[in-house]
Amino acid sequence: MDFKKMAKELVARMTLEEKMGEMRFDAPGVERLGIPAHNYWNEALHGVARSGVATVFPQAIGMASSFDTELMNEVATAISDEARAKYNEYVKFGDTDIYQGLTYWSPNINIFRDPRWGRGHETYGEDPCLTGKMGVAFIKGLQGEGKYRKLDATIKHYAVHSGPEPLRHSFDAVVSEEDLYGTYLPAFKYCIENADPSAVMGAYNRVNGEVCCGSPTLLQKILRDEFGFKGYVVSDCGAVRDFHQGHKVTNDEIESAALAVNNGCDMNCGFVFRRLKEAYDAGLISEERITEAAERIMEARLRLGMFADDCEYDNIPYDVVASPAHKALSLKMAESSMVLLKNNGILPLKNVKTLAVIGPTADDKDVLLGNYHGTADTYTTLLRGIQEGFDGKVIYARGAELTRAKLGFCEEHPMREAIIAARRADAVVLCLGITPRLEGEETENTNASDKNLKGDKGSIMLPKSQIELLSEIKRCGKPIVCVHVSGSCMSLLEIDEACDAILQCFYPGAEGGKALANILFGKVSPSARLPVTFYKSDSDLPPFEDYSMKNRTYRFFEGEPMYPFGYGLTYADINEEWLTDCKAKITNNGGMDTDYSVLKYNSNGKFRELCDFKKVHIKVGESVTVDFDC
Repeated sequence: MDFKKMAKELVARMTLEEKMGEMRFDAPGVERLGIPAHNYWNEALHGVARSGVATVFPQAIGMASSFDTELMNEVATAISDEARAKYNEYVKFGDTDIYQGLTYWSPNINIFRDPRWGRGHETYGEDPCLTGKMGVAFIKGLQGEGKYRKLDATIKHYAVHSGPEPLRHSFDAVVSEEDLYGTYLPAFKYCIENADPSAVMGAYNRVNGEVCCGSPTLLQKILRDEFGFKGYVVSDCGAVRDFHQGHKVTNDEIESAALAVNNGCDMNCGFVFRRLKEAYDAGLISEERITEAAERIMEARLRLGMFADDCEYDNIPYDVVASPAHKALSLKMAESSMVLLKNNGILPLKNVKTLAVIGPTADDKDVLLGNYHGTADTYTTLLRGIQEGFDGKVIYARGAELTRAKLGFCEEHPMREAIIAARRADAVVLCLGITPRLEGEETENTNASDKNLKGDKGSIMLPKSQIELLSEIKRCGKPIVCVHVSGSCMSLLEIDEACDAILQCFYPGAEGGKALANILFGKVSPSARLPVTFYKSDSDLPPFEDYSMKNRTYRFFEGEPMYPFGYGLTYADINEEWLTDCKAKITNNGGMDTDYSVLKYNSNGKFRELCDFKKVHIKVGESVTVDFDC
């Protein structure tokens, strides 16, 4: 079907004001043409979000650690099934309100350049290749491959956007052309060329002086002329208002609306585009540009089958929402997202009759969720998963507050209970780390230890309260398995010195506790790898506001990391032999069957970088040969 032609014909029947209305995220619709109102704002970062019950998959950074594009595509397909099922019911009310439509503002393919950035766990990590390939798998799963599009995927935040959160409404990210094209833009280019996403969301900040949602360089020269993007551009929420309030590049809403539209922003999340008619009357915007934007947007709605009676997705039943099959898929992804960083042989746990589970993250539902999450109908915390999966006795003690080392008068002091638990056990599972309350988006993270950071972390060091707990439990003399939970790099120096094993969990979703138990007790071999570098201390990090890639990420870091990008152990004895530059032989010499990600790196003479990866399943005694094209 020629959706472009259909859009032109439909928009030609609209008045100027009606076309302008379609450029709002809360489009009022055109009743006389049979176009219902449609709110474009939906989130699906790791499951349908903010729209009632849905399957909550692991946070994006955790899914990236799977290094498994096929599994990622399965997850995105399940998400789009649930989204369509919800839409099929919502549309019966006559229109779709916020979080009820078919246009989704996911995935986030920004590069996680600095571990202090609060939103980094929304991304696929620090590497352009990993980000691009996981992004393509996710986009294809969301949009489907049928006659119509299943959903619209929106890649964000374009471009050069990764904190600091408190400054995002006025910040100018100054970046060299080498870093722009070598690090910040490749994932956008790769996703556009290989997955044809319907939309691109512009970022809040400026890049080299130009506001992202009104940048002729980013939106016209690069996005459309160089990358060949054919879809529509939507602003981040409130970003056009920032033109005059934060960046001070315009004087008022009318000028801001004109700057955005004239440079290629087709839709506004916010309310500035309600002034488009005034901008037009002032001669600041042409009707030709308004028509172009409306045509792009209506083409997307037609491609979704919104006005058709033969859309293949209209009959997806509501029963798929939070279905057993989708929960099983969430469990599988959670198992594939947990990175084994250290193991002196204690894992998988055996010959343990009494197990102490200690720590502030053990029974915290928030650590399952990340941000931009949906509402699961059941949750399995880390503690509950261990309790249900362990044959012996489990003793639980919280042990410490998440961040506070000293408590006030009349408050509970949980340290001694933890020591008692450790003394009575054969081994300890110590659950440490942080939660989305301590790292997140500016507008969401209201409980950060330092509210001036507005979602970012001021340090990658573990809170003192947890260091004290670790020290006291170490003195008990029992084997310790540390389950460290975070959406980003934290310094694991003290943990590495004190513990017999370390398992890094990246906000593993509603089935996270079950996945943890399956790994701890040997039902599943860990197979994930780090999608980011784990540094040793804050002194390893350049200034947060510096967008140069010098001394950042595994490609450019000049020091010695705690754990490098791509690191991850399994329970199997794996031998990786490179037969040629592009062919590897992987052999499982024993232990247990396992999944295994093979990473292919290239060197350009300046640095080493990932160019491809493939995940295979290897049984004990089996060899698998893996070929690469790069």
